[in-house]
Amino acid sequence: MIRPGRRLPRWFFERPSPEVAPDLLGRVLVRRLPDAATLSVRIVETEAYQEDDPASHSYRGRTARTEVMFGPPGRLYVYFTYGMHFCMNVVTGVEGEGSAVLLRAGEPLEGLDEMRMRRGVDDARALCSGPGRLCQALGVTRTDNGTDLVAGNALSLHAGMPVRPGDVAVTPRVGIRSGIERPWRFVRVGDPFVSRGRPARIARPS
Repeated sequence: MIRPGRRLPRWFFERPSPEVAPDLLGRVLVRRLPDAATLSVRIVETEAYQEDDPASHSYRGRTARTEVMFGPPGRLYVYFTYGMHFCMNVVTGVEGEGSAVLLRAGEPLEGLDEMRMRRGVDDARALCSGPGRLCQALGVTRTDNGTDLVAGNALSLHAGMPVRPGDVAVTPRVGIRSGIERPWRFVRVGDPFVSRGRPARIARPS
């Protein structure tokens, strides 16, 4: 099992989302439940979103829904989509910028029985392979919106084992209609816990 390691500091998130997104691969997200149980996953897939990006929720400026995206960095932005799924994002960049990284998939490390109960499936590869599945497995909902990942108790991000640049692949993002030309989806090459992505040629970043 991968040990979580130290918490990621605030400055880690104070960078543009396309820089933070690949650097989140291999990091460990820890969820502490009210009953003292602990769940953890190793992040294997992310997507970057910025304020000048037509696919980003922050593209049209601040709203009650997107206020958290504008900082401070290191907090969690959670939204509800398709009337059935929660998705979670890590806020990045300088305060007031409106950027975030969507956590798309993870490898379950700790608390698999709890995740299986929440998801209703047995296959470990299907527990967290997609943003909605990841939130369901960890019990993340809109009530977690704004959670401080740096200093909070319920959710935290840890150093884990970063993925080497040569083992990171990039593709267009999934499930969007605008900004599809931006190759801002980052995955760990060959990882069985990555979600099913948009068909595209995978190119390794230089």
